[in-house]
Amino acid sequence: MHNWVQTHQDGTARAGIFTTPHGQFETPNFMPVGTKASVKGVDVERLAQCGTQITLVNTYHLWLRPGHELIETLGGIHKFCGWKGPILSDSGGFQVFSLQDRRKLDESGVEFRSHIDGAKMFLSPEVSIGIQESLGVDIAMAFDECPSGDLPHEAVESSLELTLRWAGRSIAARKKPEQTALFGITQGGVFKDLRTRAAEQIGAMEFSGCAIGGLSVGERKDLMYDVLSYHPQQLPADKIRYLMGVGTPADIVEAVKNGVDLFDCVMPTRAGRFGRAFINGPEPTINLKNLRFVTDQEPLDSCCECIACRRYSRAYISHLFRVSEML
Repeated sequence: MHNWVQTHQDGTARAGIFTTPHGQFETPNFMPVGTKASVKGVDVERLAQCGTQITLVNTYHLWLRPGHELIETLGGIHKFCGWKGPILSDSGGFQVFSLQDRRKLDESGVEFRSHIDGAKMFLSPEVSIGIQESLGVDIAMAFDECPSGDLPHEAVESSLELTLRWAGRSIAARKKPEQTALFGITQGGVFKDLRTRAAEQIGAMEFSGCAIGGLSVGERKDLMYDVLSYHPQQLPADKIRYLMGVGTPADIVEAVKNGVDLFDCVMPTRAGRFGRAFINGPEPTINLKNLRFVTDQEPLDSCCECIACRRYSRAYISHLFRVSEML
């Protein structure tokens, strides 16, 4: 039920189709991030209209509110949020590890305080997989540790070893493999020997896909591109490759060129909320809060046929940002 089939190749870049119980999506593909089962500012009908084929939800946030048990009782994540296509969930690991001042990590998992009410919580590979299967997602992620981008080799190596052990536990924790595919995650920072070891061990495990984690977490752009120049090709050629949390147009093109198939990032919706638009033109991005757009009667992008470009001027949209209108 869950499989990726390659359809074309050009150098190391490739195209394919991934099949899930809720339909197929083409690759390369970008997943809008619906952190709390909602892509900020965009309803599911408009998501489909703009070409979205798969979305992402956040395990950590849905676990805390409204709770995975409630979502399961209400018919699962697809019925809950109204999106009928494939849905991938992250493991919650990245959010927990970002709580540096309120977490305690050991072999068993991570104990931390909720950012909402300070309640004591515990997340492990077994708990994470259970939550994701309860949500009813099509693709779940193994529970891993994501180290910051500035750590030395020894610390990143220790973190990777923990991630590899947790990967095995994530596989063992599965109870609904026919419903939910499981992707493994490689770590290793910017160190080639660690990335190579991660690719070999994660690639050999019984995962339906392989994700590249631990990039775009503070390292220099040239170091990230260096990892992308060799690491995707180290992963199994017959499995989908997912680069986590990377999403600028330039980064996507670079990664696709090197054999990556799937992406996610909060950047598009975050940029949009702060007035930044990506357009076709001499300027790839514009900031609509700039004074020069106050009287600009042109559409955001004359090549685009979305409702914003068809109906509204840059001046009007600039006005909305200036007066904090939610539209």
